[in-house]
Amino acid sequence: MIVQACLNGARPRDFHPRLPLTAETMALDGAACVDCGAAELHLHPRGQDGRESLSAVDATILAVRRACPGTLVGVSTGAWIESDEERTCHSIANWSELPDYASVNLSEADAPEIITLLHRRGIGVEAGLASVADAERFIKLPDHGRVFRILIEIEEQNLGVARQIADDIAAVLNRANVRRPILLHGFDATVWPLAELARQRRWSTRVGLEDGKHLPDGTVASDNAAMVAAAVAIFRTPKVY
Repeated sequence: MIVQACLNGARPRDFHPRLPLTAETMALDGAACVDCGAAELHLHPRGQDGRESLSAVDATILAVRRACPGTLVGVSTGAWIESDEERTCHSIANWSELPDYASVNLSEADAPEIITLLHRRGIGVEAGLASVADAERFIKLPDHGRVFRILIEIEEQNLGVARQIADDIAAVLNRANVRRPILLHGFDATVWPLAELARQRRWSTRVGLEDGKHLPDGTVASDNAAMVAAAVAIFRTPKVY
């Protein structure tokens, strides 16, 4: 069970005044999150124009590793980043500063090819499952047992529905006897309830400005580190039997 910090995602510049959009600010923010208990970092590198870019991975990974030596660092491979399957594969194939892992959304058409490419490069895969259909597709992949971790990623804002989706995805994985680490996270309204559910299930979770900007009490967090500190406090709460 770990808390991963997700620093920025696809959020726009005006989402939060402390949203890190450069390699340098991601490195500083990442170090602050590690100091507050984050075990790993998940990043969406940005180019000079502030937009997400797979071509910016090298500079970002290098900066973050210098600031956070020994911390595992992952990136997104979301199809929207390059909006072109060939360009996505070309970017990944040409990385020189390799992340420890990269997330791949099973809802995207080229997910199997991206997973194969990442494994070929020696990069771990976080398999992102947002629906039962994603889970069913995942367990049919011949190399599904090789993934670094499974992300159960819930964007549904109705908490009851969100919990049911998470349960249904987990049921698919259990029926297929998939035994990989699971990280469950929500989005906006479900960030903290699903972090608590992850604690109850003994799964990992992630928090940060990619997924939301509020603390458990509803106030706006000062930065990513404040959210990490709150999640770590939840995970340290003794389980009641």
